[in-house]
Amino acid sequence: MLYSLRGFETSEIAKKRMNIIRFYNEYGEKAAKEAFGADRKLISKWKHLLNKHGLKGLVPLSTRPHNLRRSEIPIEIINHIKALREAHPRLGKEKIKVLLDKYCKANKLKAISESTIGNIIKRHKFFYQASGRVYHNPSSKWAENRRKRTKRLRVRHSPKPQDFGYILSDTVERITDGVKDYFYSAIDAKLKFAATLNYKRLNSRNMNDFYQRFKIVYPGRIKTWQSDNGQENLGEFELALKQDSIPHYFIYPRCPRINTYIERYNRTIQEEFINNNLDIIHDKELFNQELSKYLIFYNTERPHKTLGLKSPIDYLIENGGMSQKCLTYTKP
Repeated sequence: MLYSLRGFETSEIAKKRMNIIRFYNEYGEKAAKEAFGADRKLISKWKHLLNKHGLKGLVPLSTRPHNLRRSEIPIEIINHIKALREAHPRLGKEKIKVLLDKYCKANKLKAISESTIGNIIKRHKFFYQASGRVYHNPSSKWAENRRKRTKRLRVRHSPKPQDFGYILSDTVERITDGVKDYFYSAIDAKLKFAATLNYKRLNSRNMNDFYQRFKIVYPGRIKTWQSDNGQENLGEFELALKQDSIPHYFIYPRCPRINTYIERYNRTIQEEFINNNLDIIHDKELFNQELSKYLIFYNTERPHKTLGLKSPIDYLIENGGMSQKCLTYTKP
C-alpha cells in the first residue's frame, strides 16, 4: 500500500485520472466528457485498474518497447575506440575517425561515420583523464546542472534609461582594524536616489533583506535591477526578484564600467561618509544612525550635478513623480 501511494503521489497523470473519476461519479458522463474529453469506456477502464491494483493502477505504464534495436557495430571497432580514448583522452571523434578508418581497412571491417563514433563514446562513456578527473563527460552531474542552469540576462553597456526605476546594485567590502564590513548599495540610474546598508556577512539572504528595505524607501516602482555576478546576487535575492516580476540583468565579468553609476556612488559614500566616521564604525547602533542621517541628506538635500544641482527628491517632484505633500505624509 505504501509503494502504491508513493507511485501515485509522484505521478501527475495518475492524480488527474483520479480527479476525472471523482468528477464522473458526481456529475455523470456528459459533464465529464465536456470538461475533460474522457468518455465512459475510458473512465470505466481506469476504475477497473483502480479496483484491481489500487492507486498504482492509475499510474501510466512505461512506453519503452520490449524489443530494442541492437547495435550492429562490431565489438572490435568499439574496443579499438576505447583503446584510443584510454591512451589519448583528449583525442576527438574527428581524429579518431582517421585512425579508425585505417584499422577497419586493415581488418576488412566496414568503416563508420564520425557522428557514430561520437555516439559510441557517449553511450559507453569513454571519458578518461590521467588525473582521474572525467573530461567533458556529457552525462556527468556537472554537465547536467550546467544544462539546467537558466541563461542570465546580460548588459553590454552602461545603461542610459529615459525613465525612473532602473536600479543598479553593488557590494563593497571594507576591513577596519582587522574587522570586515560589507556595504550593500543600490541607486536609480536616472533619479540618483540611493541607499546603503551595513552587514557583517556577504550572502543572498542579506542581499534579499537589503532589497526588501530598499523597496520600502524607494519613491517609485522598481522596473529593472542590474548587478554584478557575485554569489550574493543569486539564491534568495534572485528568487525575490522573480516573485516581483522584476528582470534581473548581470554585467559581464571584469567589466565594472557597465556599473558606472553605482561605482561612482560607492566612491561618494566612501569619501563623504565612511571615511569620516571610522571612529564609530564598530559601534553599529551609532554608526547606522549616522548612516541614516547621511542618506536622508543625500536624497533630499544634497545637490547633484547630473540633476541640475537638485536633490533626487526635488528632481522627482519637479518632474511629476510625487507630490510635495509626500514629504510630510505619515500613515494613520
